[in-house]
Amino acid sequence: MCGIAGYHGLEADEALLRRMNGCQHHRGPDGEGIVVDGPVGLAHRRLSVIDLDRGLQPMSTSDGRYTVIYNGEVYNYRELRTELEGLGHTFVTESDTEVALEAYAEWGEQAFDRFNGMFGIAVWDRETQTLTLARDHFGIKPVYVCRVPGAGADGSDAWLFSSELRAIIESGHYDRRPNDRTIYRYLRFRVHDDGRETFFDGIERLEPGELMTISAAGVERRLYTRLREELAELSAVQRPYDDAAVAEFRTRLVEAVRLRLRSDVPVGTSLSGGLDSSAVAVIINRLLGEGDTASTAAVGVRQNTFSAVFPGSVNDEERYVDAVLEACTGNVASHKVTPTPSEFKEDLLEFVRTQEEPLISSGPYAQFQVMREAAQHVTVLLDGQGADEMMAGYVPHYLVYLRQLRAQGATKAAAELARSLDVLYRLGRSRLRATVRRRAQIPTTQLLDRAFVSAHAAERYTPEAANLKKRLIEDIYVGSLPSLLRYEDRNTMHFSLEGRVPFLDKELVRFLFSLSDEAIIREGWNKRILRDATRGLLPDSINRRRNKIGFTTPQSEWFMRLKNHFYGIFLSESFATRPYFEQTEVLHAFEGWIQGSNDVDSMTFWRLINLELWLREFFDEKPEEVPTPRIKTDYEPNARKQLDLTLADGRVVRRYPLRTDLFAREDELDEKALSYVDRFFAGLPEAGPDHAAPTSGRWYYFISEKIVAITQGRSYFIWDIKVSRSARVLSRYVTRTPAGIGLGSPFTMQLAIQEAGLPRVVYAAAGGAVGKLVGKRGLFYELVGGDIRAIDGPTEYSVYPANVSAKLAPKDPDDVAARLSAAIRARLPEPYRSTFGGTVVMDANDIGRNVLGKDAPGPKEYYEAMFADNPLGQGSEQTPMAIVFEQPSA
Repeated sequence: MCGIAGYHGLEADEALLRRMNGCQHHRGPDGEGIVVDGPVGLAHRRLSVIDLDRGLQPMSTSDGRYTVIYNGEVYNYRELRTELEGLGHTFVTESDTEVALEAYAEWGEQAFDRFNGMFGIAVWDRETQTLTLARDHFGIKPVYVCRVPGAGADGSDAWLFSSELRAIIESGHYDRRPNDRTIYRYLRFRVHDDGRETFFDGIERLEPGELMTISAAGVERRLYTRLREELAELSAVQRPYDDAAVAEFRTRLVEAVRLRLRSDVPVGTSLSGGLDSSAVAVIINRLLGEGDTASTAAVGVRQNTFSAVFPGSVNDEERYVDAVLEACTGNVASHKVTPTPSEFKEDLLEFVRTQEEPLISSGPYAQFQVMREAAQHVTVLLDGQGADEMMAGYVPHYLVYLRQLRAQGATKAAAELARSLDVLYRLGRSRLRATVRRRAQIPTTQLLDRAFVSAHAAERYTPEAANLKKRLIEDIYVGSLPSLLRYEDRNTMHFSLEGRVPFLDKELVRFLFSLSDEAIIREGWNKRILRDATRGLLPDSINRRRNKIGFTTPQSEWFMRLKNHFYGIFLSESFATRPYFEQTEVLHAFEGWIQGSNDVDSMTFWRLINLELWLREFFDEKPEEVPTPRIKTDYEPNARKQLDLTLADGRVVRRYPLRTDLFAREDELDEKALSYVDRFFAGLPEAGPDHAAPTSGRWYYFISEKIVAITQGRSYFIWDIKVSRSARVLSRYVTRTPAGIGLGSPFTMQLAIQEAGLPRVVYAAAGGAVGKLVGKRGLFYELVGGDIRAIDGPTEYSVYPANVSAKLAPKDPDDVAARLSAAIRARLPEPYRSTFGGTVVMDANDIGRNVLGKDAPGPKEYYEAMFADNPLGQGSEQTPMAIVFEQPSA
């Protein structure tokens, strides 16, 4: 397993090759090599698995004509080597790389169809000056290509290729652009990796079984194999499903596993507890028990298995994992990881970065964790990938099969339906729950930018719905397996592991598709032939399982735990300014999901989050690394603010923002708040002559209404607010500001209804609508009365928990101000006591200022003018109070 990269058509550039190689170091930490020959440059990173001391790449034939770089394994390399030796070829290594090279020298492009394995390969033919790229039959290993217009020495086009996208992205020859069509299909239809296009405009992937030749004559892309067509043709054969077919399938599956144990480094097994990976584990256990040391040498005395478990979760498969371990007692060493939501949050950016393109769900994070653990013990890992697509492992496959039977006759369909009711129930229960609970239905397009949706309105995705074998072939090559193979490739290679998938043995797949459909689904059971072939090997609790989970996370549970973090992503300025999302609708939907009032699922929110994080990682400019700022003293302004402000009448006021700890509901406001006043005046004499307090001018204590409301218990986590239908409807007619302030959220609107009453809010809303028609703004707040204007929703820039909370205005703010002033006068010495002018409860932000309460003399407008530039900052400064001095006149 390795990483390949290179170019065709550029001037000699070893620095480029080393740069591309460096991007893929994790794919091959055991060695590297480059070759430059005329218009071609080849780069290789090696993960040593076969013939550790030799097999270095790039590798050339003895006559120098052909040079290869290769990522993957050809499992039938020993058999091919024997055949090639019979044709006169000689070998100097024991590697499969040399076999692949000599096979190409003998058979040309036809060699690829002889390979049984996984590969991304590049062969340079010096004689014909042709570069050939190819990808294995099922697309297990990736190959990406990118045309570079006019980059050749004579102004012709050049080409880049690599095993991972980042090598092309960082090449210096690619102008980064997101592929809007792929993004739309991902968000709208939940598909990706379903063709040549990637999420990066201008970078494509070779498709399964495809080769590409580049030469002076031009570029050609075509399939080197007819395997996909053969599977369709074999499906028409419909060999009978009987005991002989089961026995042959078992023999072929055991052989597929045996071939994939060929290794000069330790081999382990990825064990999810499902039927497929469990079958691989027990087959290896059987080989160990039979003493087949030639096949199991790389496994060792005991098979190492690696599993993810989620105690207490509906997704937990530990009991099934343990059943397999018990069946393998004496021959197995189990390693379990227990991923947590906090670990997921911590790893999230690395996980997104590793995958390079968005994923359909967060499920592969469980595999990510498993691979991290496995890398501490083995270098090669077998698993059960591909079996679901071969043998109808997903619930929707039942519907396809039932439609097929219905077309063949009502009796057949009815008989199968009667045996599949439990499966169909699982398919429909989420929809049933939404109907019973009367959850609002929100189409995905409602969450997307209207112009973006309009631009891609012609896009369609319609999978095969009435022919089982056609649907399975489609899922193998387009609809399902390509994305799963990408996840596995990135998760394994990120930790320098080689993943092997025995079910994707092309001879095994060919045999399966030659059998009747009863081998796949029969009497309500899917994967029928695998169940029959492993009866007696697998515990009945696994062999007779109907429900499938696999390596996945308890996504909905985790999202609810991490809702404040994800809410912050949806609130962010970058999310708001993307051309893909309708931020207000997304926030409404996420708020409703938290409350359980709509039918949007966590998969939809994951796609939005994943896309946003992917855009940040690969397209947004990275902020410069700045050292952690020094915490400011009480006598310094906040960043980009100033201490002094000249008022309209020429008077000058100096504002000292005081940094505090966070305030919580259980805090006693007076004592905690005034401790910061004490600290300020105690340190003032040492603050320096520039901060000498005036003895003649008055000073005032300003306190943010937020901390007053918090300590009064008038701040609420958004998910603790029970939103009424009225609040949900009314909030849609209020503009949500970019800062998240106001009543544009159903949560803040609900608080307004609680404070002012629904009739008054409706009356004010009607009046506000009329006001807008006549050009008068703000009429809603005039009509609703009270301190409704001070109700705040969650804001991205605020520190936790304010970023996920909504709050009312403080209760009795004049009384609060008077009480605080009395406490200040009782504890401060002269001359500060006699010059103290009073307390102001201020609602201030970068948009406006509003005095909610005070005991200081004069109009509130005077004190609002003192905060014209909001010296408290806005959010993470943690300066919710200020000491303000009137400077004496000159």
